[in-house]
Amino acid sequence: MTLEQLREKSSKLPMDPGVYIMKDKTQKVIYVGKALHLRNRVHQYFLNITAHTPKVYQMVTHVNDFDFIVVGSEFEALILECNLIKQYKPKYNILLKDDKGYHYIRITGGDYPNMEEAKKKEEGDNCRYIGPYISGYSVKQAVQTAKKLFGLPTCKKQFPRDFGKERPCLNYHIGQCCGLCTGKISKAEYAERVKGAEEYLLKGEEHLLAQMEAQMMGCAERCEFEKAAQLRDRIAGLKKVQQRQQVVFENKVDMDAVAIAKGEGLICAVVLCFRDGRLSDKQEFLLQDDLAADDLLEEFIASYYSAAASVPREVLCQIMPSNAPLLQQLLEQKRGTRVSILVPQRGEKVQLVQKCYSNAVEGIAYRRSRQSRTIAALDELAKLLGMKKVPDYIESYDISNLGDSYKVCGMVVFEQGAPKKAAYKRFQIKTVAGQDDYACMREALQRRLTRLKQGDSDPGFAKKPDLILLDGGEGHVSVVRELMHQMQIDDIPVFGLVKDSKHRTRAVAMGGREVALSGYKSAFALCTRIQDEVHRYAISYQRSLQRNTELRSSLTDIPGVGPVTAKKLLRAFRTMQDIELAGVADLMEKAGVSQRCAKSIFRYFHK
Repeated sequence: MTLEQLREKSSKLPMDPGVYIMKDKTQKVIYVGKALHLRNRVHQYFLNITAHTPKVYQMVTHVNDFDFIVVGSEFEALILECNLIKQYKPKYNILLKDDKGYHYIRITGGDYPNMEEAKKKEEGDNCRYIGPYISGYSVKQAVQTAKKLFGLPTCKKQFPRDFGKERPCLNYHIGQCCGLCTGKISKAEYAERVKGAEEYLLKGEEHLLAQMEAQMMGCAERCEFEKAAQLRDRIAGLKKVQQRQQVVFENKVDMDAVAIAKGEGLICAVVLCFRDGRLSDKQEFLLQDDLAADDLLEEFIASYYSAAASVPREVLCQIMPSNAPLLQQLLEQKRGTRVSILVPQRGEKVQLVQKCYSNAVEGIAYRRSRQSRTIAALDELAKLLGMKKVPDYIESYDISNLGDSYKVCGMVVFEQGAPKKAAYKRFQIKTVAGQDDYACMREALQRRLTRLKQGDSDPGFAKKPDLILLDGGEGHVSVVRELMHQMQIDDIPVFGLVKDSKHRTRAVAMGGREVALSGYKSAFALCTRIQDEVHRYAISYQRSLQRNTELRSSLTDIPGVGPVTAKKLLRAFRTMQDIELAGVADLMEKAGVSQRCAKSIFRYFHK
């Protein structure tokens, strides 16, 4: 179908809730969506398609036909949408792929079994398996803890073949291995250790603690003091591990913390699972989407929990997802009891969500080899300014002058949160009379944006910024926005950085109001750095301009030296002291002045 045919077909849809299914020319399903009013939702896809976000535009250009299913309510539409996404796995929907299979804990067979991680079950290998687990990290941590608590070997030796062949390793000497390699541990005693480790993994610390304490008391009553002491040490180690694990609440509530971070062209979603009050698993997903944050969160939660093995009692989020009541109803239907979707405001739950968000930021930083604090700062700045896209390329401007003289504007560039000095630019204000910072800012931005519209190949002018930050308040912002509107450049966000009386960054000027930065730690640090850098760059240019002007004035006092020759001398020698120390030959060779002029300059400094 053509775009006109799709538009006509969509205009005939009912105004009922339902699900629409977009197909390409091979009739393959490429997108599934839900709507409260089918006609309105589907028809807007085919109106003014160039105004869509890049992802939606791509999807619409590949649509050849669509189907729809009418249902009784928006909640039914949400359930059907989740089921159809699982069935068809459409290209343009969020598909949760975390690049992780299932993981197991394997207890090997034989007279001296050991414990290890495994990525799959092997049939007929005479081994026992615990699992499956989703997180390989959790399996690795569990195996390491169990081996340490029960003194199981961590080496690659095979027993009984390697009894007594080498001296015991360091773990034996520091009490973290029972020293099976010495051959002094009986088969029964070693089997008891392995059984204890297995029970620890299957039943948890509390069950095992009660059992071990009963055994210790029994050994003490039978005067088996050495064995009682070993059990005492093992109990102490188990309690230490228990204390080190993060306990969220005393009532051991089951909950998940969900957070999404954007940056460096990636979107990372993380779910931290807390069961019985302790962090039990972490799952990480890379997403590709350009939805608004709350819509993206809604789609992710619906997709994730429709395929999850269980649903917790509480789901903690950074922001409230769109259609939260519908999501809550979906989760309650799967769990069978009440489920709460919360945005915590204080206390430990806020810290859990922040920890989850930090993990998402680290996921992006790891894949992009960038510092996580930079990604967090850019993400936080985008949220503060209401930007759908994280600003990867930021330009900042500051005016510097000395009264009515030496008026300049500095432009600095931050790419991916770091200064890009090769793209820095400086402007000497030419048309503004008197001291008028607004007019100076307008002139500098007009010259810069003109170069952008002309397609200038200069690295500092060629790239379109994602964000412009001005050193100043709402007055500066209004002037520049008016200019950009006149130049028909309305798609670059412009904001002002406001300073306090001590010249420190304190707020962002936006939409006729100021938003304090004190509550946004990462964004505050980044904005302060940008404002300090552009101020340094602008004032250093203004001072160098003033200094060179004064030096040229001094040089023109020398007979035979005019403004052009003075400029040549400063370009070649930089300072007055270097000119004074230069000989006649040096002056002629480096500055390109005549012999007569060079002699005049030399005589001036060596009377």
